Amino acid sequence: MTYLDPPPAPAPVIVMKDVGGFVRDYQAQTEFYRKTDREVRIHECHSACTLALSLPNVCVYPDSIFKFHQAYNLRNHRTDFGVSEQLFDSYPVAVQARLGTLTRQFSVLSGADLISLGIRDCNTPRIMMAAKPLAPQSAGTLTNVWANVMSVFGTKATRTPEPARAPTMVATRQQTEAEKNLPAEAVFASVPLPPPRPPSIAVALTQTLPPITVPKVIQGAQPILPSHFLAYAMIARLGQ
Repeated sequence: MTYLDPPPAPAPVIVMKDVGGFVRDYQAQTEFYRKTDREVRIHECHSACTLALSLPNVCVYPDSIFKFHQAYNLRNHRTDFGVSEQLFDSYPVAVQARLGTLTRQFSVLSGADLISLGIRDCNTPRIMMAAKPLAPQSAGTLTNVWANVMSVFGTKATRTPEPARAPTMVATRQQTEAEKNLPAEAVFASVPLPPPRPPSIAVALTQTLPPITVPKVIQGAQPILPSHFLAYAMIARLGQ
């Protein structure tokens, strides 16, 4: 498998042996691997293939082989110093220092050499980094929220100690002289909590709404109109 012929994503690109080619093709493929964060594992790499060392997601094996040389024009075989400089500048600084410069003759570095210069060993797991660390919650924000709760519900409720909470939570009220000599856990336990929420809305309504008085039914009451009165009314209507 060569550098320019990768497997379908997201499988890693495993380069068994690549002898190089047109630098522009390898530059385009290198940028594609960089943007897609593809892992590139290299066994043997020559010439323009060495651009892979510019990738943050490249790795080598201790027995890998890398061969470096100047770029040249295939038509007249003259050295292209501009492209050669682009190749050299793409390598990590430690690799540049080890090579010194590029010549028409191959400069060979083993995978073990590159690993000692900071290139990742493929035998070690790849470490994935988060794009942005989560910011810790501000203690000042928690203090303001607790102060608002205290102002609404007062100081009638009690709470159980929670050592995992930050001790800065108790700074929302003035401490007494006796509390200043107590451990932080004991002072925190004295801070009141708001009243507990009712388990359901039905319970809440029964606790807040007054009872409804149902009118009493008078025992022995009789209908206002007797049943035969309705029959007479229907006969009279039909007679009209």
